[in-house]
Amino acid sequence: MSIQNNIDRITDILRRDDGISGAMHYTEQISWILFLKFLNDYEDNKADEAFLEGTDYNYVLRKDLRWHQWACPKDETGKLDVKRALTGDDLIDFVNKTLFPYLQAFKATTNDPKTLTYKIGAIFEYLDNKIASGHTLREVLDIIDALDFQSSDELFELSQVYESLLKGMGSDGGNSGEFYTPRAIIKAMVETTDIKVGDTIYDGAVGSGGFLVEAYEFLTGGDKKEKLSAKDWETIQNDTFFGQEKTSLGYVMGMMNMILHGIESPNVYKGNTLIQNIRDFQEKDRHNVILANPPFGGKEKSQIQQNFPVESNATEILFLQHFMKMLKLEGRAAIVIPEGVLFQTNNAFIKVKQTLLENFNVHTIVSLPSGVFLPYSGVKTNILYFDRKGATSDIWYYDVTPPYKLTKNKPITFDHIAEFVHLFHNPKERNATNAKLKKAVTSSAVERSCNDWTVNVKDIKDYDLSAKNPHKVVEVIHQTPKDLLKAIKQNDTEINTLMNQIEQLIDG
Repeated sequence: MSIQNNIDRITDILRRDDGISGAMHYTEQISWILFLKFLNDYEDNKADEAFLEGTDYNYVLRKDLRWHQWACPKDETGKLDVKRALTGDDLIDFVNKTLFPYLQAFKATTNDPKTLTYKIGAIFEYLDNKIASGHTLREVLDIIDALDFQSSDELFELSQVYESLLKGMGSDGGNSGEFYTPRAIIKAMVETTDIKVGDTIYDGAVGSGGFLVEAYEFLTGGDKKEKLSAKDWETIQNDTFFGQEKTSLGYVMGMMNMILHGIESPNVYKGNTLIQNIRDFQEKDRHNVILANPPFGGKEKSQIQQNFPVESNATEILFLQHFMKMLKLEGRAAIVIPEGVLFQTNNAFIKVKQTLLENFNVHTIVSLPSGVFLPYSGVKTNILYFDRKGATSDIWYYDVTPPYKLTKNKPITFDHIAEFVHLFHNPKERNATNAKLKKAVTSSAVERSCNDWTVNVKDIKDYDLSAKNPHKVVEVIHQTPKDLLKAIKQNDTEINTLMNQIEQLIDG
């Protein structure tokens, strides 16, 4: 049976449990069980390596709390030892009163995110077992026990399955949506930030870890892995990926996603990024590449706002200032922002945009179509690109225009953004097209789709950076007075019909 089928079985089993409510719950519960199975296989592998080298491996977990002792103990034939395998109330009592308190206590012993001890403590610090039935949990443990985390093929398949779980959690709507950014957007941003081995990559709002995972696959995918030296590999694993995540659920999902995709030691902490006073940042604290989709639309209290030169209760403005301060000299950033950041003209927004244009090179702005983040957000968004290589001169705009309206069931795909990625890497082709456009009498004279244009910073008024595609012509339908009158009468008839229906309901 495939891993996908096994995970589907688990979700069906968990949906029947009284303690589970929705995709967010069952994804969270699958995550902690998967992590403990991964940890078991990881430690067993380390123990085997140590044995071959003639040394002993010191297990992180206490012997009686390792997977093979409590989750799925085996008899002499390698089958589940039903005499020792807990189930029902005994299993739930053991997990809630012995296992979780032990794992949660790990956080107090270290602050080094590279260590297994830190990862265990940080993941379980805010987690609880929500599975109410010990019989349900026994079924889940038996299925997950069959997964082999030491098989690279199986691990790859599981990482893809987990990604779809996270996507499903986002599609559930509500707060869970903030943890998942569409893969097409992430892939385009990663492929246009010139990531190299030796760069440090930072996301101050990690969520499910999509940006760091995609950056890892960009550095190691295909035949790149074979060309990496041992030193390169060590750098990628230990000194490349950095970030923070405020929510406990997001942190668990992000850590699990990164681990399943092969990032064993991400330097990711749980905490509110915005509590850091950005005036204290030094060059050693900064990063070469910043990739993020920070939460927007939130409000922060005055105590948090004091950490920023420009105080605002809008999280998007605070995060933008944070990322500006976290960028190394020569560094590159690509950040998803709500469209309001570009056109808002109140004092806080203007001050931040003035600093951005004068101290950073805002070279590209991508206008994303409405519906990119459906069903959990209908806010129109953009991707803001800037680097720390001097002031802004020209801004290249690209307007992503799918051939259909985006919905939950018809999401954005990489094909919709492929032209942008191509033109980003081929500025000569882009400029040649713009030159053609200037000479063209009509847009039909140009083969390509007129989705990009360039604006000089001197032509920007009141720091309004919003994307206004000069090639798009709004079609005006001219109606005769007779047709207009007919349309007005039709509207009046429909309004009267609706009013009568409402009156009937009220009189009821």
